[in-house]
Amino acid sequence: MRISFELSDSDLEHFKEVMKRAREAARDKDLGEIVDAASQLLTQVNSSQTSDFIRDRMNTLETLIGMAVDASWGLVDEDKQRVVDALAYFSEADDLIPDDIPGLGFLDDAIMIEIVSKALKHEIQAYRDFVVFRSAEQARLGVAAEDVARSDWLETRRQQLHSRMRRRRSRRGDGEGKGRSPFSLFSFF
Repeated sequence: MRISFELSDSDLEHFKEVMKRAREAARDKDLGEIVDAASQLLTQVNSSQTSDFIRDRMNTLETLIGMAVDASWGLVDEDKQRVVDALAYFSEADDLIPDDIPGLGFLDDAIMIEIVSKALKHEIQAYRDFVVFRSAEQARLGVAAEDVARSDWLETRRQQLHSRMRRRRSRRGDGEGKGRSPFSLFSFF
């Protein structure tokens, strides 16, 4: 069975307000606490019987966590803060739908991940490209994992991807047409 729905501007505004409150509540938390909470959500979802829709979105949450903690990715503070701001929602125990409600408990989390993935699409794509490149080069060169982070070839690729990410993010419209994208409500990322 397939069920689909659209979020109106007022729905997106509601999620924006929820995200703002989560960011304010997470202000006193450090990166480790925020990442731990998001990781706990991943564990909960993986150990539950939930829908494929929700499970698919959790891959993006895992990517966001990787972006925040992967030292080789080395985001500058401004870019890292955008990712941490996105993760803030998942550090709150009291989200829109309590997670222990069977079948629906993680729906709000999945919706927020979907919204965040649209707002951070260039960052997510660049990081995923980086991870694939790093893995392929590591296997091709037979380089040990601890030696990869110190490799010039990895640093060069990282810089290229960071530059591409910022260039794409700065384009107006992001291919969504002229004017305001529905995800411009999340411009605080």
